[in-house]
Amino acid sequence: MWSDSEPTPTPQRPDTPASGPRINTSELVIVSVQGQIAHPVAGATPYRIGHDGVPRVLPGTGGIVLNQRIGDLCVGLAGDHIEPGVSLHNNNREVIGPRDGPNNALITYACVGNVAEVLNGRCIGRRGLVTGKHGGVNHVMVDFPTPILARLSIGDRISIRSHGLGLRFLQYPQIEVMNCDPALIGRWGLIERDGRLHVPVTHLVPARLMGSGLGKNTAWRGDYDIQLSDRPSRERWKLTSLRFGDLVAIVGADVRRGPIYRESRVTIGVIVHGDSTVSGHGPGVTPLLTGPAACLRPLLRPSANLAEVFQVRRAQPPRPQRLLVERDPRRRSCPPASAPGPRLAFETEAADAAHDDGP
Repeated sequence: MWSDSEPTPTPQRPDTPASGPRINTSELVIVSVQGQIAHPVAGATPYRIGHDGVPRVLPGTGGIVLNQRIGDLCVGLAGDHIEPGVSLHNNNREVIGPRDGPNNALITYACVGNVAEVLNGRCIGRRGLVTGKHGGVNHVMVDFPTPILARLSIGDRISIRSHGLGLRFLQYPQIEVMNCDPALIGRWGLIERDGRLHVPVTHLVPARLMGSGLGKNTAWRGDYDIQLSDRPSRERWKLTSLRFGDLVAIVGADVRRGPIYRESRVTIGVIVHGDSTVSGHGPGVTPLLTGPAACLRPLLRPSANLAEVFQVRRAQPPRPQRLLVERDPRRRSCPPASAPGPRLAFETEAADAAHDDGP
């Protein structure tokens, strides 16, 4: 039953996988970790300069996003790196080791599909679903039903039942699993056939389109972005129909030790944040599976979205959208300047007059 129709909706999920490839369930350790709902943070200037050269003031990361959840379209919004639902961080400071150690642990331990529970405030006891991690700002995203989102407050404490670190496939040692709750493996609809693992995804993404996030040495603490600035590429691969929570395959990507290009491999992940106008940025992907293309095969299915997989809500149809930079009229009203450039000092009227007057 879909949770949106329930009086007190919670994500529908089993504690153990219902089906799918065999995993090392008995070896996995379950740890309770905790964060607080993060307030949005702004930079020194409110402007973000788009790849079209237009400065914009837009909502960004953090906070409680009331009208965007998993299953909603993530392209064309008047926002930049929008994180659907609730964004968490742990702003406690450690006295030994790195000062941001508690938040580093939170973004490492949390796995997509983990159960989250509100510990205080007006929504105490309500449960949600971990939907991804956002690197750089180092947030964990959690989906709650819309009525719960409307009652949550910045700073509310949320516990996450971390389950999934160390998960591996017993029959596919060449495929690495990361950031993934065992329940997601069971509900995903993975198909084993002819020694290969066929994985439902909504989109294929060429690795050459990946941008921000390259150069990191780990894929356990965040995401990396799909660049949508090239029109032929985004139209060829239908990337303007991406939704929050879509499971996608990055073809030619290897993220075992951080994201790199490798033609013979494929990485499968989940869309965790929205599009961006900034050069090199776009919808973010938190990696879940990575392995040789010979045994890890994407299987196109429009229903391969976390909202549908966990029966949280009905996902919107994957309709193509126009980018914000295409919708913004300022883009068309700012043609390249046709006026001559500034004159050099020796070309000014004062210099001409001095020359005419003589010594």
